[in-house]
Amino acid sequence: MKDRHKISFVIAMGLSLVMLAGCAGGQSANVAVTEKNTQSEDTGKNTQIKDTGKNTQAKDSGNEAENSNIAKTETVEIIEPQKAGEVINSDAIEAMGVANLFYSSEISPDIQNRIMGSSYQENEDIALSELRYLRVLYYGFDGETHIGEMIVNEKIAQDVLEIMQELYENQYPIEKMVLIDEYNADDEAAMEDNNTSAFNYRKINGSTKLSKHSMGLAIDINPRFNPCVKTINGALSVEPINGEAYTDRTQEFPYKITKEDLCYQLFIEHGFTWGGSWNSLKDYQHFEKDI
Repeated sequence: MKDRHKISFVIAMGLSLVMLAGCAGGQSANVAVTEKNTQSEDTGKNTQIKDTGKNTQAKDSGNEAENSNIAKTETVEIIEPQKAGEVINSDAIEAMGVANLFYSSEISPDIQNRIMGSSYQENEDIALSELRYLRVLYYGFDGETHIGEMIVNEKIAQDVLEIMQELYENQYPIEKMVLIDEYNADDEAAMEDNNTSAFNYRKINGSTKLSKHSMGLAIDINPRFNPCVKTINGALSVEPINGEAYTDRTQEFPYKITKEDLCYQLFIEHGFTWGGSWNSLKDYQHFEKDI
């Protein structure tokens, strides 16, 4: 999948709007219909469109009529997503297709309203246009499928979508995945609640240097069980504080990221580095990528 607008499925004429039953709290999700253009999943290749049994290659020829036909083919009606964190039932997943529930989009006005003055501050380092909002699925600690969200740099959006989809398909457990703005962009509060997140325009704790999270180039996975451990003035510092019980990595416990862990392996395959391999400190929750 490439960085793209929401990918969706065509709702057949005459059918009722799909109701997403089985959501958290037992309530059905509100359904809204909209249109989004999607991008081809082919890398550097022409999109193929089936036309009366024959494949027609869509070429970037500048021909307005041809582009219009392609746009119509790739523009579909979609069900507006549920709120991040909610459970999505298997019927809805089957109807829409797993792959279509992992997508990225530019920062919309609604998302901008959520993050401005919180995780996003006016700055000269990163523009909103350089960020992407991701919607994914994740396999919760409760064994249910949840809708997740995060914001990352556009340059790693495709990597993260692929990683998250493979983690989900392998039932890799993640407890929560909502924007850090749900915690008023308080990193400690989000970590204590074991929230998996990415973008947050902030400095490294105890430093004047911007964190990789500020550029949307870092992701923290299950942070409570994979804390950041360092020594400051001879004293051990653990972030989050309630992750102290998980600082001894020789012990066995659930949700621990190690080099044998699928999460580690996928991020490394996609060119990320792991904070658990650092020497000056150990940030077991943290994966980042240099761009």
